[in-house]
Amino acid sequence: MAELKGLVAAIGAGHRPSDAEAARLVDTVADDGVAVAACDLRDQGHGRLVSYSRKVFIPLTKLCRDVCHYCTFAEAPRNVVPYMSADQVLAIARAGAEAGCNEALFTLGDKPELRYPAAREALDELGQESTLTYLRDMAALVFKETGLLPHLNPGIMTADDLAMLRPVSVSQGIMLESASPRLMEKGMPHHGSPDKDPAVRLETIALAGEAAVPFTSGILIGIGETRAERIEALLALRRLHERYGHIQEIIIQNFRAKPDTRMAEAPEPDLDDLKWTIAVARLIYGPAMNIQAPPNLSGDDAAALIDAGINDWGGVSPVTPDFVNPEAPWPHLADLARLTAGAGKQLVERLAVYPNYAHDTDRWVDRKLAPAVLAAIDSEGFARADDWSPGQAEAPPSLAVEAAPPRDPAIDRLVAKAGAGDRLEEADIVQLFAARGRDLETVCEAADALRRRVSGDRVSYVVTRNINYTNVCYFGCRFCAFSKGKTSEALRGKPYDLDLGEIVRRSEEAWARGATEVCLQGGIHPAYTGETYLRILGAIKQAIPDMHVHAFSPLEVDQGAATLGLPVREFLTRLKAAGLGSLPGTAAEILDDEVREVLCPDKIRTDRWLEIVRTAHEVGLNTTSTIMFGHIERPVHWARHLLALRDLQEQTGGITEFVALPFVHMEAPMFIRGTSRKGPTYREAVLMHAVARLVLHPLIENIQTSWVKMGAEGVAATLSAGVNDMGGTLMNESITRAAGSEHGQEMPPSAMEALIHGLDREPYQRTTLYATATEDRRRSSFANMPLAPTINTPAAKFSRPDQGALVADRAPAAE
Repeated sequence: MAELKGLVAAIGAGHRPSDAEAARLVDTVADDGVAVAACDLRDQGHGRLVSYSRKVFIPLTKLCRDVCHYCTFAEAPRNVVPYMSADQVLAIARAGAEAGCNEALFTLGDKPELRYPAAREALDELGQESTLTYLRDMAALVFKETGLLPHLNPGIMTADDLAMLRPVSVSQGIMLESASPRLMEKGMPHHGSPDKDPAVRLETIALAGEAAVPFTSGILIGIGETRAERIEALLALRRLHERYGHIQEIIIQNFRAKPDTRMAEAPEPDLDDLKWTIAVARLIYGPAMNIQAPPNLSGDDAAALIDAGINDWGGVSPVTPDFVNPEAPWPHLADLARLTAGAGKQLVERLAVYPNYAHDTDRWVDRKLAPAVLAAIDSEGFARADDWSPGQAEAPPSLAVEAAPPRDPAIDRLVAKAGAGDRLEEADIVQLFAARGRDLETVCEAADALRRRVSGDRVSYVVTRNINYTNVCYFGCRFCAFSKGKTSEALRGKPYDLDLGEIVRRSEEAWARGATEVCLQGGIHPAYTGETYLRILGAIKQAIPDMHVHAFSPLEVDQGAATLGLPVREFLTRLKAAGLGSLPGTAAEILDDEVREVLCPDKIRTDRWLEIVRTAHEVGLNTTSTIMFGHIERPVHWARHLLALRDLQEQTGGITEFVALPFVHMEAPMFIRGTSRKGPTYREAVLMHAVARLVLHPLIENIQTSWVKMGAEGVAATLSAGVNDMGGTLMNESITRAAGSEHGQEMPPSAMEALIHGLDREPYQRTTLYATATEDRRRSSFANMPLAPTINTPAAKFSRPDQGALVADRAPAAE
């Protein structure tokens, strides 16, 4: 017994049990630490989250060629219409969509046309070859008309069946139930049910793996199998998953005896038996697998299943009953949230396709369905909790959670560590970004307390004008709706290239309106060289010597230096001598090459960006820093980005502020093509500011929010989550507006200060480098001078340069 306890402890510590070791678990009992080890593993893989899918059940047909002796779902043709009509299917789906569901679960009997002439005749009338072709058409119809994502449980399938159904479903499934052929013998529950042959079912599951179909399976306990046979079934599924990686969840379903069946008097498994099976499944599969048990089949005891190692409740419908177990109603979602919170976990909604598969749609989801999956998920791959997106005018949702577990002591420890100025690790930061419920409150409150300690109650802003001198660009960034190249004429606006006089005129007008800064950035025009940037800079400084010119991203610096054949250090020195005041830390997007290779494949890599910014600091030019988030990246990439900035700042001290830039999706090419999410969720957008405050403390003191992307109410939320700066008044914002933002082009000082006063904070008009703006500048900024119409000089025809030649001529940044 001691040896068995040692095995359980080893598995709980991360040892993967062999088949032989897993078979030995049959002799364990509750006191052997099985449940404790299972929960430890579950928490390693899923933290404090327990998921569910909000779905509708569509019983396309209740006819079935099998005669399982415990089933009340299947009926004879004399009792039911063979197939639901398209109108009936759509009525259920539309009710589900109105109730906020994301999933349409099609459940049906197995190939009834092979048993019942009535089924064959009905299919002929519908013009269908088989039940599965009708299923295909109804799943496609539901997705087209309602947007619900179909999950299909049609029974045994061939490779051709799976290939036919994959384009109309994001996931499929079949319960193995048992791996024991013994249950098919006479007098056993699967006698007379050819589709319950374990070998046949395992073949279907293997074929699903070959077809890259995210798949659901599991076992049904209490129908006459032994515990050893349960373990055998779990191992059979594990072997298939290890070969193909496609089993996204394992369901442990407990048998419920039903009247009018041959097993009406059969004993049901008790709670201890169910918990033991769940725990053993977790030990066999380890931390990552999703282990599920239906909450409606355990009633008042459902919370105990969390203590056995589950991390998912399965599908729960606010619209339709569980047609397979109609005697067991679904819990109300609010009750399920409270039950989950009472067990120390946070309920979170997912899609029919689980997060890891939703993040890898190229492999796991048909290209016609992938855009809908990406648009429906958050950064962790769960269902978006709201319809808010950056740049849209709708009021943001509340972040309050009615049912949440107590605050996590681990989060308390991390925010205390950050508050002390210690460097957090990558995994620590990912954990902070996962905060929900009361943990979200902890992170935001800690960030705000840190902001108050560092900056007091002053909220700063700068009177500035954005001048985007050209939108012509030969780079192919997949997120950009601003730049114009050969393939972007369909996007907003026409190609332009401002003449020098218009750039100077806008700068002079900005000065007259109280600006202390002009911020200059543009596309990488193929005709531009480093001399172009020097001429622009020289013209502005000649006209307005006291204007701070905040200009030229690291990408522009890189290109300018390369076109002149200069080391970056020498080019930056020339820019500084010509009057450049500081650089925007843009073109950063996500400082992780795994993301950059997809997002902006021809842009400078992470190391190059960091090297150019480091060199700028070394020659005496400060920079800002930014992140653009909410598109294809994940929280681990956010963590790497923040740590890269922190480490750079520790080396140079040249970063003045961190600016969080939520991805605005509406006109972004990658979203239009269906290859990105639709920006961060509201929770993620607020959380980014809070986590940045914690991670970057005490090295970067100023955390800035973007009113153009967040809107006034979003700004208010971030100002209570670590933010102390509202950025610039802008005057002519065009890049975010090109992406679809509805929040306007300018927030004048009067509006800026009214918003700040409304939050009981003190407005502070600053310069680029955080000195106090002079009284003369402040008075001018409140004069409300109207802006003259801008003139965007049409761009001449352009061609993409030989970028290989530019790269060949490029000198190292640090020279």
